[in-house]
Amino acid sequence: MNFHHHRAHDEPEINLIPLIDVLLVILIFLAASTSFTRHRQLQIALPQAQAEAPDSSPFVELSISRDGLYALDGHYVDAADDATLADSLRQAASDRPDIALRIDADGQASHAAVVRALEAARLAHIGRVHFLTQARP
Repeated sequence: MNFHHHRAHDEPEINLIPLIDVLLVILIFLAASTSFTRHRQLQIALPQAQAEAPDSSPFVELSISRDGLYALDGHYVDAADDATLADSLRQAASDRPDIALRIDADGQASHAAVVRALEAARLAHIGRVHFLTQARP
């Protein structure tokens, strides 16, 4: 009689399921406790504006392209400096008192080009300036 039982060699197994469970719990905890705030270099408060219908007073239209080129009432203007542009505005508004300036600037036009137009309007003694905008869909 052979009472000697053959024992099967039990090879040790590493069960990874509890390890994965613990890692997922840690990952969920970290994701829930992390703050996702944006940090900005400058804290700014954006202005709010409400569009109104333009008044029916006469105006001079100044268009500004994205390249910084100017057109006054549909005609190109050589604007080498603020004084030249102001002279062109003054000539266009000479025969019409209480004239307004309507600036139609491209969305990609530089800030400097728009400021130059505003400075020229000041030099030409045009007190009312309107910006043409596009309604949002």
